Amino acid sequence: MPVTSNSNIPVAADEPAERDYSSPDGDDFDALSRDLIPVRSMAAGDIDALIAIDRRATGLDRAAYYRRKQREAMQESGVRISLVAELDDHLVGFIMARVDYGEFGHTSPEAVMDTIGVDPGYRDRGVGQALMSQLIANLATLRVDHIRTELDWNDVGLINYLDETGFVPAQRVVLKRNLGN
Repeated sequence: MPVTSNSNIPVAADEPAERDYSSPDGDDFDALSRDLIPVRSMAAGDIDALIAIDRRATGLDRAAYYRRKQREAMQESGVRISLVAELDDHLVGFIMARVDYGEFGHTSPEAVMDTIGVDPGYRDRGVGQALMSQLIANLATLRVDHIRTELDWNDVGLINYLDETGFVPAQRVVLKRNLGN
C-alpha cells in the first residue's frame, strides 16, 4: 500500500489521500496559544484591570498614562487593534498598538506596539504569546507590513520576550536631545 505524504498511515491505491488542512504558514504554535487563552478587543470597561496589572508588575501608579493610552486607542484611532486576554474569569494581560500609514517619510503601513502587560501571577502560561499571536493575525488581515516598538536598553526580560516572538533590531536610529531647562 502507498503512504501519503503527510501521514505514515498506509492507504489503498483507490482511496483518496488524506487532506492536510493545517495552516501552510507554520504558525501552529501561535494558533494554539490563541485557542488556549481567550483574547478579545479592548473595551472601555477594561481600564481598571489594566491599571491593576501594571501596578502589580511595576510597583508604579501609571493610571493617568493608561487612561490616556486607552482613550487614544478607543476614540482617536481609526483602527482598533488593542487587545486583552482573559483567564479564570478575569483580565490577565493586554497589548496596546496602533496602525500608522506613514511617518518620517515612510509610507508603508506599520503598527506601533507601545504597551504590553501580563499579570505577574499569570506569567509563563502563554498569555503574552497569545496576545502577540492575535495582534499579528489581526495586523496581517489589515495588510500591515511590520510592527515597531521601543524599549529600554536594559530591559532584558522584555528584550528576550520580543526576541522569542520574532522581533529583531531595526535599521533606525532614534535620537533625542535634552533641552537643558
